[in-house]
Amino acid sequence: MIGQALQRQTFVPIPDFINVDSVSFRFDGRQLALGNVKLTIPLGQFVCLLGPSGCGKTTLLNLIAGFLAPTDGYVFVNGKVVDGPGPDRGMVFQDYSLFPWLTVLKNIEFGPDIAGMRASARRERAMHYLDLVNLGHIADSYPTQLSGGMKQRVAIARALAAGPKVLLMDEPFAALDAMTRSKLQLELIRIHELERPTILFVTHNIDEAIRLADRVLVMSPNPGRVVSDVTIDMEKPRARTSVEFSRLYDRFEAEIGLESS
Repeated sequence: MIGQALQRQTFVPIPDFINVDSVSFRFDGRQLALGNVKLTIPLGQFVCLLGPSGCGKTTLLNLIAGFLAPTDGYVFVNGKVVDGPGPDRGMVFQDYSLFPWLTVLKNIEFGPDIAGMRASARRERAMHYLDLVNLGHIADSYPTQLSGGMKQRVAIARALAAGPKVLLMDEPFAALDAMTRSKLQLELIRIHELERPTILFVTHNIDEAIRLADRVLVMSPNPGRVVSDVTIDMEKPRARTSVEFSRLYDRFEAEIGLESS
């Protein structure tokens, strides 16, 4: 399957930075989790995958990350077939996935260290991203000493420090309280405006998708597929009380309700 994808790589046109080309995925060769998904994402765009649990959002994210391989179809990033994880794609998980035996600084240095960056350069890079998430003052702390929101900011800094073109985020704020979640949403908007990574963000929260995304892809289950593709032109940060915000909320709520019923 991967071999077939690599053979096709040389002649398939890639119109955008991420290209999901007619992808289907079966778990254990039986259950169809995704069915004939097609989408393209330009470089630097912030995209939310929105949908109910079980619609294949995380599966699609893992295919782009290279943690899974398609049963059918192909995934391309920057014109190359995805045949496994790579440094061009950074992942941020819901559970932080920090190394508890390393300091915050050493956690962020991990990716540049693996890439062979010299000590002084990787420390400078790590501190840059710690400062970017406003946590330069806790460089010598350990993950067990941090709140959930601080851990997630460290996880974002660690992913960015590795220098990816794509930031893949799997419901990273779902476990946080409402106030912390709102603050980190604003933080992520600011980081995207400064760094301009391509972001693919999984959520089942309609409010979050509207607040963050340049574009929302609504997914439905059985099998997972994209049923709506909406560009949001509202200026950020976005007021939840605005007429346009309410209109989009009602639209997505209806689409998710109708498609998943």
